[in-house]
Amino acid sequence: MNKMLRTVAALVIAPGLLLTACGDPQTDKPKTPKGSGTGSAAATGTQAGGTLPENEPDVNRDGKVVIGVMSPGDTKDKGYYQSFVDDTQKFADENGWKLTIVDKINPANAVQQARNLCLQRVDMIAIGASELKDALSASTEPQCKGVTWYISGGQGVKQTPAFTQSLDFINESLYAAGYAAGLILKENGGKKAGYITGPDLDFARAVAKAFTAGIKSVVPDAEVIENYTGDFNDSGKANEAANAQLSQGVKVIYPYLGGATDSVTRIANQKGVPALTPGTDRCGAAGGGVKYAISVIFSPGAYFAGALKDFKEGTLRMGVAREWHLGKDPVPTVKLCEPKGDQEAKLNKLIEDIGSGRLNVDDAVAGKQ
Repeated sequence: MNKMLRTVAALVIAPGLLLTACGDPQTDKPKTPKGSGTGSAAATGTQAGGTLPENEPDVNRDGKVVIGVMSPGDTKDKGYYQSFVDDTQKFADENGWKLTIVDKINPANAVQQARNLCLQRVDMIAIGASELKDALSASTEPQCKGVTWYISGGQGVKQTPAFTQSLDFINESLYAAGYAAGLILKENGGKKAGYITGPDLDFARAVAKAFTAGIKSVVPDAEVIENYTGDFNDSGKANEAANAQLSQGVKVIYPYLGGATDSVTRIANQKGVPALTPGTDRCGAAGGGVKYAISVIFSPGAYFAGALKDFKEGTLRMGVAREWHLGKDPVPTVKLCEPKGDQEAKLNKLIEDIGSGRLNVDDAVAGKQ
């Protein structure tokens, strides 16, 4: 399985993007539907190898625990970036810890922002997306001595002894997302799906490829129309792409975006076209005046919660990556918000087959089976 993990993702200024979650052609966050797997070492919080820092979680022994969060995106985007902060804040509140959040960080300023957090005597620096991976270079500087480092891993994040990361896999989540979208296309008689994202980057193309393969596994003659707007958050550009796709007859649409996600989905809702989420679980009551048909869940906050649990227990090791797999762990996963007939059973079976290895999803995306 090649490892180009979600930047989700995380270059997701959107989501993996996400897919955090985006690293392997297999990288906006989480709940567990039926059939999504029973969990593994990644889900239960165990890690092997690496080194164990002293005195976790109060690594600087000042009597309090402070987590510094760095995000390239808006942590109030109702999606990928916000999920990282929401889950972290919940954990911090439950344990009497303090959270220091710095968001909308330009990657060019990542190292300096990390230095600033170290000078504020944080116990951990948590980097919410791989666009800010350069911040990790500050880990060896004197002012950051003893600080624990975590990153939502992804494309271009090379593991070193200085930090720990979480990884998920584009092909797993996005093939399943495409399969779910294919089930909806088959139900509504459509032959076209839309995919709208931001910059035309390698991981975004990998997401599109896996999504398309999943759709075609259900509707072989389906067409996926792709639009790369150049910006995950620019609603004007995203809306223009959505209107163009809808005029071409798309019957399901995937806004793999950040701040522009709801804007596109609102337009799709008005036309009666189902939409997918880029990372979070938004099935149920509509929020912000929008409704989703499929939740594609690879929230960086859910992955980080596992690391925080270990950190609290003094068992979070540096120098190792924790992998999260569809069908094995509670997240990532995909669910239909209002399944019809046997759609849920079919989707759950696919997820189980990916998790068990009965379906080699990398081969499926590559067209080898």
